[in-house]
Amino acid sequence: MIRILIADDHAIVRRGLKQLLLEQYPFAQIAEASNVEELVNAVVEQKEWDVVICDMNMPGRSGLDAIMQIKEIAPAVPVLIMSMYPEDQYALRVLKSGASGYLTKETIHDEIGKAIELVTKGKRYITHSLAEKLAESVNQDSGKPLHEVLSDREFDVFKLLASGKSVSEIAHQLSLSSTTVSTYRSRIMEKMKMKSNAELARYAIETKLI
Repeated sequence: MIRILIADDHAIVRRGLKQLLLEQYPFAQIAEASNVEELVNAVVEQKEWDVVICDMNMPGRSGLDAIMQIKEIAPAVPVLIMSMYPEDQYALRVLKSGASGYLTKETIHDEIGKAIELVTKGKRYITHSLAEKLAESVNQDSGKPLHEVLSDREFDVFKLLASGKSVSEIAHQLSLSSTTVSTYRSRIMEKMKMKSNAELARYAIETKLI
C-alpha cells in the first residue's frame, strides 16, 4: 500500500488529484493538507510517507519552505512539486532545494503516475527539456537570470514585493519581522541591481514569474 500526502490550498484540486491517484493506486492511503503548516504537521506525525505532492504557491509559506522543512524532518521522503507555472520558471530552483520532481498542472494528469513510480524508487522525475537546463546550469553560472542569484527566502520575498505587497504585509504572511523583510529587500535590490519595487514588478512580469 502506497502512502501519499497531497498539499494544495484548493479543495477542488486536492479532490481531483486524489481521484486520479486512486484510479492508479486503488488501495493507496491518501491524506490532504490545505497549507504548509498542515503539511509539515502531517509529516511530523508520520514520517514514512512514500511521496508528498505539494503545490508551489499556497497562502503564507511557499512550496520552497515546505521542501526545506520536510527534508529536515524526514530527509528520505520524496517531494513532488506541482505548479501552474511552466518548468522553465521554477523547476531548477525547486530541484536544487531538494524536491524529487516538478510537475505542471497542465500535464500532471499524464505525468503523475510515471513521476511517482520514479521517486518512490529513489530517483528524480526530470523531463528531457529540464535535464538539458540542469546540464547547462552546471557550466553556465554567468549569464543566468537575475532572480537565480537569490536565496530561496529572498526569492519568496522578491515575488511578494513584485506582486505589490508591502513590507508589513510580507512580514505577516511569512511570519517574519518587518526589519527582517526590509533586510531581505535590500539584499534583493543589491543582487538584482534594481532600485525600486516597480523595477522588480516589471522584471517579474517580463520573465513571467508572476
